[in-house]
Amino acid sequence: MKINKFCQSCGMPMTKDPENGGTEKNGSKSQKYCSYCYRDGEFLSSEIKTVKEMQNFCIEKMKEQKMPGFVAWIFTRSIPKLERWR
Repeated sequence: MKINKFCQSCGMPMTKDPENGGTEKNGSKSQKYCSYCYRDGEFLSSEIKTVKEMQNFCIEKMKEQKMPGFVAWIFTRSIPKLERWR
């Protein structure tokens, strides 16, 4: 199974995930998704249905962490290319 460097939902580097990945239904670690996006085989943010909603969500989270909005916007440009959104 391919190990991804970035969460295939939000684009966060997997090395930044404190839980080292989300979990599948059987309890094993997900190789695709971070623990902020995925647990027990399901996506956690049911209100996020489109790639644009995910980009906006991520931009707001990064701004909360004092990242300039323009830089946060740049970091989210690759989200549409991630596996969840293709």
